[in-house]
Amino acid sequence: MEYSGKSRIMCRYAMNGPYKEPFACFTCRKVFKQTNRWELPDHLKISPGEERVCKCPQCGQKMADVGHDFKAPKQKNIKQWEKVRILYEHGYTYHSCGCCGPGFRPVELKDVEDFIVGNKTMSDGAILLEKIQNRIKARDSSNKN
Repeated sequence: MEYSGKSRIMCRYAMNGPYKEPFACFTCRKVFKQTNRWELPDHLKISPGEERVCKCPQCGQKMADVGHDFKAPKQKNIKQWEKVRILYEHGYTYHSCGCCGPGFRPVELKDVEDFIVGNKTMSDGAILLEKIQNRIKARDSSNKN
């Protein structure tokens, strides 16, 4: 264990720890904890990079791997569940090593769209395409003058 000043630097979630993995069902608005992927029997293990699919024990729908830092809203709080679903569909989960948390997430459903637009990341190809389009626009506007 390393020490930095007064605080300890150590990840809260060990890869082979006792923590079960939380999966959320957006249909039932419930969270179910599943056996850690590292502790699965050999015949159920998935390949690195492969998505783990867990079905909801209540409705049978595919559940979302939300991460250890997820704190489920109350089942009746439909707006908060909708917020989490939208964030999940845009790639925002609650995964972290446990030290710093998953980062900022909007508190209200009404703030989700601005959050997604403001934190939009572009692939290298999309960045290159945007640069090309900007150069073409600049060239076309200079040719008109």
